[in-house]
Amino acid sequence: MPQSLFLCLLLLLLLLQPNHFFFIEAAGGQWELLQKSVGVSALHMQVLPNDRVILFDRTDFGESKLDLPNGKCRENPKDLALKKDCTAHSVEYDVSSNTYRPLMVQTDLWCSSGSLMPDGHLCQTGGYNDGIRRIRNFYPCNNGDCDWDDREDGLAVERWYSTNHILPDGRQIIVGGRRQYNYEFYPHKGAAQTNDLPFLKETFERSIENNLYPFVFLHPSGNVFIFANNRAILLDYTNNKVVKNYPAMPDGNHRSYPSTGSAVLLPLKNLQGDFVDAEVLICGGAPQGAYLSAKRKNFVEALDTCGRIKITDVNPNWVMEKMPMPRVMGDMKMLPNGDVLIINGAGSGTAGWELGRDPVFHPVLYHTDNKIGKRFEVMNPNKTPRLYHSTAVLLTDASILVAGSNPHFGYELSSKVQFPTDLSMERYSPPYLDEQFGEIRPYIIFPKSQVKVKYGQKLMIQFVVEGNFNENMVEVTMIAPAFTTHSFSMNQRMLVVGGEKVAIIEKPNKYEVEAITPPNKNLAPPGYYQLFVVHKDIPSTGIWVHLN
Repeated sequence: MPQSLFLCLLLLLLLLQPNHFFFIEAAGGQWELLQKSVGVSALHMQVLPNDRVILFDRTDFGESKLDLPNGKCRENPKDLALKKDCTAHSVEYDVSSNTYRPLMVQTDLWCSSGSLMPDGHLCQTGGYNDGIRRIRNFYPCNNGDCDWDDREDGLAVERWYSTNHILPDGRQIIVGGRRQYNYEFYPHKGAAQTNDLPFLKETFERSIENNLYPFVFLHPSGNVFIFANNRAILLDYTNNKVVKNYPAMPDGNHRSYPSTGSAVLLPLKNLQGDFVDAEVLICGGAPQGAYLSAKRKNFVEALDTCGRIKITDVNPNWVMEKMPMPRVMGDMKMLPNGDVLIINGAGSGTAGWELGRDPVFHPVLYHTDNKIGKRFEVMNPNKTPRLYHSTAVLLTDASILVAGSNPHFGYELSSKVQFPTDLSMERYSPPYLDEQFGEIRPYIIFPKSQVKVKYGQKLMIQFVVEGNFNENMVEVTMIAPAFTTHSFSMNQRMLVVGGEKVAIIEKPNKYEVEAITPPNKNLAPPGYYQLFVVHKDIPSTGIWVHLN
């Protein structure tokens, strides 16, 4: 059934129900093809503070479609596909020039994890085969000379399908992975060691798993919220103690890999107050039995529900909401105005080789502060299936870079397969980037990007708005750049840091707003953030701030 017809029938059905949900019918946003092929399929992506994007796939695919430079080859007797490989499996993409260059990785980083460290370098952990205990670092540069640094066996145990998160002390916690019911820290303090986490074994399902790539968020208390399968805990990682068990999601369905949903920590506000609320939103996934059914070529419809929970409440409960369409393997991206973009994915099946069907071409906006029933808005579709192993990241111009999709064990570029491996790169511009909003869009003129700030520091931001200005509709937001893979954006975090004090400093259109950076590291771990001024829900192009 064509997706447009499906949406119309779904809306009609909902309107006939006594307790229906309303979806905003307006469509919007624009799609742009940036590169037909970058030679490498983007299984993983990370934006760097110099506005370059690192993407990579895996080394045991065999050859990619991008040669390494100057006759360089990777010789590795442990590789499962090619002992000598002269093609790249990682790329650095330059956003401003729309160009890319090949990078060289030494070991297999398939289904790995990572974090942008406080100094701005990418620290990537684990993978598969000879890369399963590796640590790899990429230090940004602007001259094209930097490349991956691969360190042997830097992890305490094998990590494959793990999740990383930056902690207040600047280390990253690495949680779980296949057959790993524990967590560890990197960099290590002393010898590398693990801490048992029985919760991961409790959420494991035989022959299915449904607990890989757990959703991990730093709680305002400094503890970590961990969600796997359909349950969640609050972990005091310092004392290796579970301090809260959250209620299970009421529908009993699965949200973790391979029944892959997605999750975001909603914007943190009132940061200078005595108490900061925190909410988590989890959307999509697959119903019980969907994975084993897909293995038998019976592709069950994905979940069309989201669960929202205030994780700082004493007695929290899930509030369930209905999406406009079912979705598994979707990506959820925080936008600078506080909305959530749900993009990519499939309408049936699960994650895994050849197990997804019915690509979902329409992104959906989730308006965080609207009332239930008026939060979802369907956007303009793209034409490229973005299924298993697709990714999306927020760029500093407030658009979304979308790439990847490879549901096959190797590169399958032939049209003979149902969903060929995709090597292209697209930009999705949400409706707030439409030309009609140009006159009310803010343009930051001070400070310049790369400004260094401390905790609790006042920061005066000067900006220009050419058209009709409303001082009561200004916000300043900060977003931590995420490491994105398998439908989860690790370390993604948005904070509202200003907007109450606005002044005109030069007529007719030059203004100043006061922002106050987060007061402590539990709310915002040290590192780089994209900072935006938002006016009437329309964001500026961002600047980079270094919080340390």
